[in-house]
Amino acid sequence: MEEKSLKITGTNTTFFNKITKTLTKILIPTKIGINGMLITIKRNNLIKIYENYKKETEEYNTKEIEKKYDTAYIAYLETLDKYVMDTIYKKVKNDTATEFEKDALARYYEVTSLKEKEYMDYKYRKQKYLLELDKESIEINAKEKIKEKYNNFYIDKMDTLYKSILKNYSIKLADTTNVYDSTKEWIYVKIFYTLEEYIQNILSMKMKIEPKEEFTDIVDDYEKFEAYTVGKLDIKDNIEKNMILLGISRKLFTHSVPLVVAEQCYEKLLKDARGLVQDTKIATKREKAYEMLISLIEDYNVRLLSTKVYWENTKERDSYKKFWDKYKKIGKLKDENFLEYKKQKEVLFMKNDIEKIRNTKYDYSKILTYYKRKLVDYGAIKELKNQYKSEGKYKGYILKENKVSA
Repeated sequence: MEEKSLKITGTNTTFFNKITKTLTKILIPTKIGINGMLITIKRNNLIKIYENYKKETEEYNTKEIEKKYDTAYIAYLETLDKYVMDTIYKKVKNDTATEFEKDALARYYEVTSLKEKEYMDYKYRKQKYLLELDKESIEINAKEKIKEKYNNFYIDKMDTLYKSILKNYSIKLADTTNVYDSTKEWIYVKIFYTLEEYIQNILSMKMKIEPKEEFTDIVDDYEKFEAYTVGKLDIKDNIEKNMILLGISRKLFTHSVPLVVAEQCYEKLLKDARGLVQDTKIATKREKAYEMLISLIEDYNVRLLSTKVYWENTKERDSYKKFWDKYKKIGKLKDENFLEYKKQKEVLFMKNDIEKIRNTKYDYSKILTYYKRKLVDYGAIKELKNQYKSEGKYKGYILKENKVSA
């Protein structure tokens, strides 16, 4: 009896499995309909409460409406999460999912994989993912009036989430107990990736919806950034793009990416740019890399260091003040004699960079030689005669101002 029972059970299981799979495929559209209806109800309720929350009137108790808004937002996210697990997961499992749904589930698992090792990142990125998922659905199915209302909420919430994500990375980067460079390298990548993602997906929306006057101080940088969104980028292009992203961040994310973190990001780009100049063997490409480095040095000094109020090292502060005075003096030549202005500015930047890199732990011997050859060509330093090593390297130079000798 036991054997027969086992055989019958096995046969029935196979039979019922086939029926269950068939029924699941039939019932999935119903599930989608139910989940879709619930999402719509929760979303409409959230938008209504959000609009009340944003009103600056005395009609509402601020704390009470804020609590209602938070509750409605959590309920909305939970419904979206349920949709992913109840509907998309089952459709993928039963091989009835579209490419969009397969990609959505893959992204969901990518986000949830952060939970154990990077909880704060997971916390914000999961919210961002669920909002993005519903946004795609709204773009396809919703009426224009609903889109407009939702977009106001979406932009506002995404602004908050991106700021939180960047602040989390900034805290990690500023953590002096973390001495592993490899870990920090990955944080730089995340910061630049998040800034780029925000500008492409959120800032572009804001610029279409909100008044143009609000973006006057970043429109030039935004247009420059757009040039780097088309085609394949090489190392030089990526450094230039990240330089633009940092420039925009100084206007949009001054608290989430504070000056001390932005300074580290600039220094990382400077290190990469110097390395590119050193490693590029083709003369024309090396010259382009050098021009990019000069632009980066100017950006770093003008956009960041000129706004720095607190300096831990007073010698560095005094040195920068002297540099800044010279930079402003050279700036007066711009309209009178542009070529002379450009040459003197380059000389100032090269001398300043030589001072910064000559005693660092990195091997910058090649770029030091490159700088010094340029300075000789510009007549900014004198070359000592008969002072060559057998390898052909320069042994000595004298700067006219005697600021640097090598």
